[in-house]
Amino acid sequence: MAAAAYRLPAMDMDFLLGDTTRGLRFQLEYQKAEEHLRKWGVATTVIVFGSARVREQDGNGWYNAAREFARICSEEGGAKIENHLPRQNVIATGGGPGIMEAANRGAHEAGAPSIGFNITLPMEQEPNAYSTPDLTFRFHYFAMRKMHFAIRASALVVFPGGFGTMDELFEILTLRQTGKMDDELPVVLYDAAFWKGLINFERFAEAGMVSRSDLDLFGFADTPRAAWDELVKRGLKVPGV
Repeated sequence: MAAAAYRLPAMDMDFLLGDTTRGLRFQLEYQKAEEHLRKWGVATTVIVFGSARVREQDGNGWYNAAREFARICSEEGGAKIENHLPRQNVIATGGGPGIMEAANRGAHEAGAPSIGFNITLPMEQEPNAYSTPDLTFRFHYFAMRKMHFAIRASALVVFPGGFGTMDELFEILTLRQTGKMDDELPVVLYDAAFWKGLINFERFAEAGMVSRSDLDLFGFADTPRAAWDELVKRGLKVPGV
């Protein structure tokens, strides 16, 4: 009776964390977050990506811009606590510091819930103090985290960031380009000078690597209000509008 084979599978951690049960763990990461999101009536989300290394006191202003954008989105997009379910355009971030913290903070200050999709990493990833506790998740698998980002997304705003931000941005653009995601999902890159100095988007089209029309999958904005207005202009659905 003490043998590992005799343990109930659900009580056997060696079995649950083994190689053959990876698919089960993948499913559990989907299901746990899904149940909480449904409980809170989260119908759609506005994803905010950006660097974990940005700080409030930085002179570039990105932290405060993300905070202000999330406040505007939460107040005008249908996410506030007192709104009737389902909740629309709830701010969703990677749950960590920097731009993620700023966006969760702006939603919190607006009296709205917000989501933190955290990932287990060796550095830079601890949950910030502003995502709603019951909507603060922790993932092991990047793939499942990305899926949860995508399945409720109504819009994407990308602040300056590093490799992780690039990965997330181009993941969503690829889903849009290939028709695997809502054709009307608007994407806005915040701080046009940063993005145009970082990536020569025109070169993609000039070299024939993307269609010229693919460059219309995203726009730019330089203020929080302009970012919100650009989302609405590009088709973001806002309750009552």
